[in-house]
Amino acid sequence: MLTKTAIDRVVTAALDEDAPWGDLTSTALIPETSTATAELVAREPGVFSGGAVFEAAFRLTDPAVAVELLVADGAAFERGALLARATGPARSILTAERVALNFAQRMSGIATLTSRYVAEVAYTGARIADTRKTTPGLRAFERHAVRAGGGHNHRFSLSDAVMAKDNHLAVLTRDGTSVTDALRAAIARLPHTTHVEVEVDRLDQIEAVLDAGIGTIMLDNFSLDDLRTGVAQVAGRATVEASGGVDLTTVRAIAETGVDVISVGALTHSARALDLGLDLRVDL
Repeated sequence: MLTKTAIDRVVTAALDEDAPWGDLTSTALIPETSTATAELVAREPGVFSGGAVFEAAFRLTDPAVAVELLVADGAAFERGALLARATGPARSILTAERVALNFAQRMSGIATLTSRYVAEVAYTGARIADTRKTTPGLRAFERHAVRAGGGHNHRFSLSDAVMAKDNHLAVLTRDGTSVTDALRAAIARLPHTTHVEVEVDRLDQIEAVLDAGIGTIMLDNFSLDDLRTGVAQVAGRATVEASGGVDLTTVRAIAETGVDVISVGALTHSARALDLGLDLRVDL
């Protein structure tokens, strides 16, 4: 969940980065008594995300700026839609506008891209999930945007679940211990509430991993035929996640193999910022 504490921490850092010693331009050119209204307008259709972050940029700059959010996070909109409005001291609005707009564009871009993936897999039963391929420091923001787009979150951090990949397994079995026995021993040391996921990249690895009693098996970079075979082999004994080679042209076919989850790094690492504009009107 995206908390106010997390929002304020990140937005404060962004404002400090953008105006470390104040906004020299606005202070020099804009009368202190001037007031203005800025409207967040969509230049293209999309799905909105980042309303609370947009509001925080103005609030943390100057509590005298009032922000009205006109659409909710997760709402779809068309080109020309009015999304939010900020009213108050013109200097403060001009100081905060870039940071507010950057976050709204970035988060709405992620939400919009996610919604396209979700639409592609409609009625297949597959869930679209993000990955840890996020912008350092912005993971909570970007993962909130994925949810706004109808997607789901994978583990938030390395602290949240066990996820063994090929390099982990190579170290775990270096002394000749079988994958099954090594995983069973590791699971026995974990709290019963800890979820365990294991990545495999070949069909012949599946049975040994399942025999350890893991919760999720990731089929990494499998062909469509191998995904279908893998799903049949797992036969409901674990959640099946597909990863690798996923884009908007392939995700439907991957979903139709019967996997439960499709993880898509592109949701966060390759989303284009949505084209939103902030139109300013001077009131006084």
